[in-house]
Amino acid sequence: MKGILGIKRGMTQIFGDKGVVIPVTVVEAGPCFVVQVKTMEIDGYEAIVVGFMDKRKNLVNKPDAGQFKKANVTPKRYLKEFRVQPGHEYKVGDEFKCDVFAVGDIVDVSAKTKGHGFTGVIKRWNQARVGPMSHGTGPVHRHVGSMGANSCPSRVFKNKKMAGQYGNENVTIQNLEIVKVDTDKNVILVKGGIPGADGAMVVVKEAVKKLAKENQKKV
Repeated sequence: MKGILGIKRGMTQIFGDKGVVIPVTVVEAGPCFVVQVKTMEIDGYEAIVVGFMDKRKNLVNKPDAGQFKKANVTPKRYLKEFRVQPGHEYKVGDEFKCDVFAVGDIVDVSAKTKGHGFTGVIKRWNQARVGPMSHGTGPVHRHVGSMGANSCPSRVFKNKKMAGQYGNENVTIQNLEIVKVDTDKNVILVKGGIPGADGAMVVVKEAVKKLAKENQKKV
């Protein structure tokens, strides 16, 4: 599976054929370095561990420092494991950039969404206010409403949509199209929006649904 780590730099737009406006997200992808190669004989599966973005040496613990030294690469802030097919040619210390992808590739993009803190049901679950807004109705307009907890079962059912932590969770947007790859600036333009705030780390990899279809055709 092809994949790369990057930084979300924000959104812009480009113009396609006949002046069609295409909204895109700018991702500064790589350069990434292979820090570790996992093999079937030792680990039971084939994969590579990729490092991205330099990190100060005094912030690295000894086990990680030894791994980076063995790979002959500078300490990296982000590490991500990608599964690869048997017979791959990746080696420890290899460098790869955004050119692992091409225009027209379909990818899945994963990142951590913006955190909104502890929020109510209206913001978190898109519920509506209740009751008239005039005097005498009490401060219940933005409350969660009935729990449905009658004498039977005398409890709140699991997965009840209530107030709580909103955002700050890993989300993957599938089947996004790459519309431009700029190898000079090491930038990928992805059609549409992707999760995360500007400056957040994102993972761009081949679409799993596309790979599944290709494997079905081979069978």
